[in-house]
Amino acid sequence: MEENKVIDKSSFDKKLGTELEKGDPHIIVEIIEYVPHSIVSKTIIKKSTGNVTAKSFDEGEELCEKTIPFDTYVQIIHGVASVTIDKKEHNLKLGYGIVIPAHSHHCFNANEKFKMISTIIKSGYEEMNVEKW
Repeated sequence: MEENKVIDKSSFDKKLGTELEKGDPHIIVEIIEYVPHSIVSKTIIKKSTGNVTAKSFDEGEELCEKTIPFDTYVQIIHGVASVTIDKKEHNLKLGYGIVIPAHSHHCFNANEKFKMISTIIKSGYEEMNVEKW
């Protein structure tokens, strides 16, 4: 089996730069393409408080992420995705979304190719070290 590649399209897409151009309309499913045997990532917005990213997964690709300390919202914009959160599998089709809770182990599996939008909000966890009532 060929090892998957994760391509960050933001790093070499001079036409769009590191983020999408503000104020210009776009067709979300067209800002990212499929690449054989790869997972492609394109930054839509990147800020210190969070980011929005478009990703495409070719059929057969898998991405298992380490836990992150922030909630992540994922919405499928093309195809069907298998998303496993803390060992519970969810099959999400076009238009479906799910919140991946902070500190959860999660994995994306492309039984068929799919595209998604991922939104990470980096706030609300400053209180985690506050003493209990």
